[in-house]
Amino acid sequence: MRLSRVGRRYGLRGDWVLRGVDLELRPGSLVRLQGANGTGKSTLLRILAGIDAPTEGRVEGRPQRVAYVPERFPGGLPLTALGYLVHLGRIHGLGRARAREEARAQLERFGADGHARTPVAELSKGTAQKVAVAQALMAEPELLVLDEAWTGLDEAARSELDRAVAERVAAGARVAFVDHDPRRLAGAVDAAHEVSGLGLRGVNSPAEEAESGPRVRIVVSGPRGAALPAGLPGAPRVVPDADGAMALTVPAVHSDGVLRVLLGSQPPWHIRAVAPDASPAAERQAPEGRAPERSQA
Repeated sequence: MRLSRVGRRYGLRGDWVLRGVDLELRPGSLVRLQGANGTGKSTLLRILAGIDAPTEGRVEGRPQRVAYVPERFPGGLPLTALGYLVHLGRIHGLGRARAREEARAQLERFGADGHARTPVAELSKGTAQKVAVAQALMAEPELLVLDEAWTGLDEAARSELDRAVAERVAAGARVAFVDHDPRRLAGAVDAAHEVSGLGLRGVNSPAEEAESGPRVRIVVSGPRGAALPAGLPGAPRVVPDADGAMALTVPAVHSDGVLRVLLGSQPPWHIRAVAPDASPAAERQAPEGRAPERSQA
């Protein structure tokens, strides 16, 4: 998906909020947008999601399944939380029974299942935000746009949303997000851009971002002579461990995705240990995603 020389005007005078924005979102990428209040971050996200149309420029290659989560979920809907999610599931093409099953699963995932029959208008901000996140994930979006979506969520739900983002990226989706916490998804971001002066500027490199956040060390062993599955989430760095095993270090947000791929392989890999990575950054410099040569003895 690509934005080419995109601009957007607002207000009675038609003032430019954004102009000349070029941005590419590749499949399986996580992109962070940041900037001061009023610089146009939300406008850019709404253009990405297709909610707003640009005044000038082009948006090309937007995926068919797009989901958007705003900072504040509209609360005036005449439906219960479950009824709203089932309705959205039907719009996404799910049968009634499947939509109901998926809606309940998403509410439970984010700790809102106790409010399934509560009218949306009566939900607290935090619970309403959980419903907003749930409706976005029901679509299994190919493009997920999050505008301060973590705001109002409790700690458990914020962590669950982090994991959901990692899952979508691992599935090949594009994810673009804004969040006031600079540590949000640290170590998993592929690119970051600051909205400033009507346009964008890059603010970091993927390599710098990957080393900045918490990481997890996963010790695994597999069938003799087998190579690690290709395309593991987070591009883990691999080094030899004791007894012919391999140690993978990966950004914490991708650890669940790595474990799912390894355990789902045929035959599955054996997980020997999972723990926070406390090694110095200098010891993490093995080539990304490449297993060491294994002895044939």
